[in-house]
Amino acid sequence: MKRFLLPLLLSLPAAGGDQPQWGAAWSRNMVSPETSLPAKIDFPSGSGILWKIPLGSETHSSPVVSDGRLFIGTNNEHPRDPKHAGDRGVLLALDAADGHLLWQLVVPKRDEDPYFDWPKSGISSPATVEGNRVYIVTNRGEVACLDTLGLANGNDGPFTDEGRHMTPAGTDPLSPGPLDADIIWITDLSATAGIWSHDAAHSSILIDGPNLILNSGTGVDNTHRRIRTPDAPALIVLDKATGRLVARDRENIAPDTFHSNWSAPSLATSNGTRRLFFCGGNGIVYAFAPPAPPATDGIASLSKLWQHDPDPDAPKKDVHVYNQNRKESPSNVFGMPVFDRDRLYIAGGGDLWWGKTSSWLQCLDATSGKLLWSTALGRHVMSTPAISGDLCFIADTDGIIYCFHAVTGREFWRIQTKGDYWASPLVADGRVYIGNRKGGFLILAADRAAPRILSESHAGAPISATACAAQHRLYIATMSTLFCAGSP
Repeated sequence: MKRFLLPLLLSLPAAGGDQPQWGAAWSRNMVSPETSLPAKIDFPSGSGILWKIPLGSETHSSPVVSDGRLFIGTNNEHPRDPKHAGDRGVLLALDAADGHLLWQLVVPKRDEDPYFDWPKSGISSPATVEGNRVYIVTNRGEVACLDTLGLANGNDGPFTDEGRHMTPAGTDPLSPGPLDADIIWITDLSATAGIWSHDAAHSSILIDGPNLILNSGTGVDNTHRRIRTPDAPALIVLDKATGRLVARDRENIAPDTFHSNWSAPSLATSNGTRRLFFCGGNGIVYAFAPPAPPATDGIASLSKLWQHDPDPDAPKKDVHVYNQNRKESPSNVFGMPVFDRDRLYIAGGGDLWWGKTSSWLQCLDATSGKLLWSTALGRHVMSTPAISGDLCFIADTDGIIYCFHAVTGREFWRIQTKGDYWASPLVADGRVYIGNRKGGFLILAADRAAPRILSESHAGAPISATACAAQHRLYIATMSTLFCAGSP
């Protein structure tokens, strides 16, 4: 592991906080209270970099940090253990202080069809951590509950067949070791919920008391013109203790899903009532009543409170005939719905690979679903917006970073940069941090004045992941390298 020495500081800041899931708590807002973060980073020289370690060759998962451990999904193109060979999905558990490996979850690829589990895509979902448990959606469309300490402290069960799970079918099971994950329970969503994963199973799990709430990731088949399992749910709830499916939506979202249900849900209290927000793969935004504690048996139905169509003129039926139509198509949402002060922010538009070239950012009344304002973005948008005070930041695939007034939608500024954005902006310490698919990483001033780039540097590989701020450090994942930036 290569380290870079930084000048000593006269004093060290007080301890910062953890970032145990993607986005802030239930609201999903990409804003962090962390301070003493770097204002400038130069990747080639190592200025501002504390350490870096190799990941796989593709990393779409954003890092999260909890209790001194960092969790990030990647693939197995840089094996940490020689017994795990070939293309695999991998969740790394690292020491957040220096990046050394604590343990890893290694998951064989699905082999029925490459569109189930796209080659080299690895585990693309970000982890969610609570106490001594890590929750993750694997590349096989499974929800896994893991012990944060791995197998180094023994096998806690009730799941005890880690050797079989880490080994491809048709070969003798591998022997688990102290660097392997300890699976507490695991739920196969294809078998239990009837989903049909497409390309990469992606979700960021939301914890609500005894429940795990997540998008199912169900989508089209390998023709991209058919929904193989039209009865599959788009939004599901599992019992946190056992992984049992306890609730699902009944909105018939799957048949009208244009590509896949990749947008993760958010949860908040609006006007005194708790609401669960979800952007379906059919392009519709929903608010549901949060699920009750798990029942002893059966699968409950989520109760819809309202729905909003952000693109009412888009096709709603026979949606797959518009595949590859860049002028007319349904809309969908890849990022998460973000809640802030009784308002809900969503960004979506035509599908990046298959749909029309138009996108938008909208603000809704979270209580009623009424549209408050809407503004056009570029050809496509993958990001989740970040709301900081009265400012709203977002980036699109045209390489433009925007700053809007969060209440009125008025545009304060935009800046054209040199790369397209799949990552979301992170606002922390008075700055906006974001990386792009050309490998550029930018730090901008988080204010409404004319855009000010404080730092711009090339990280050496494309960036899909959102940066993570924790314990006064900034963790930045490119497709192949994890960097830790900050002061010693």
